[in-house]
Amino acid sequence: MQARLIESLEIAPDVLHFVFEAPELERVDFIPGQFVSFTDTVHSKNITRAYSIASAPADTNRFELCLNLVKDGIFSPHLFAMKPGDAVEMRPPLGQFVLRNPPRDSILIATGTGIAPFRSILQAHLNETSQAFTLLFGVRHEHSLMYREEFEEMARRFSHFRFLPTLTRPEPTWTGRTGRVQAHLEEVTGGRRDVDFYLCGLKLMVNDVRTILKEMGFDRKQILYEKYD
Repeated sequence: MQARLIESLEIAPDVLHFVFEAPELERVDFIPGQFVSFTDTVHSKNITRAYSIASAPADTNRFELCLNLVKDGIFSPHLFAMKPGDAVEMRPPLGQFVLRNPPRDSILIATGTGIAPFRSILQAHLNETSQAFTLLFGVRHEHSLMYREEFEEMARRFSHFRFLPTLTRPEPTWTGRTGRVQAHLEEVTGGRRDVDFYLCGLKLMVNDVRTILKEMGFDRKQILYEKYD
């Protein structure tokens, strides 16, 4: 099937928020946290890449992605050059990076565009009666806190949601948390051991956080993750 670009918007330096539709479908069915795979011919080669969906399921054939430009990459420059109306081949959503059932209080840890599946999960699952969520989101600069206003509004609306951004290269005006997400694991757990962790971002972060959490006494079954190079 095809995915046709509706619009794209820069939400951080070298990061675009994409809105696609699947014209052959009435509805794109997926579980929050899943990904779609795009395939296209780039430099005479068929290239396939997987991207986490950044929006909640809806009764439409539209879905959203959050992608960063890999300047020396092959596929992301191709997608960044797309104009509204352009299309790319798409495979149906797949993936196991979804909330456990039954759900428990959950700590979501993201860096960079690893925020995408958590935006989908929170839009779909956070409500007055849901389990508690904590989102620990690490980026370099304040201007790279994608969807910051959305998450801050969620925190205002729901007392059982905490949004904890942290910066590794803060400006002097920044008064929030600093350093890598790894430095804030004790804070986000608050001494609890009855929570589930969901990690998404570069493999170095994911591997490091998994190691630290296991050293803190968490079982590997409590830690779900999705990582990329």
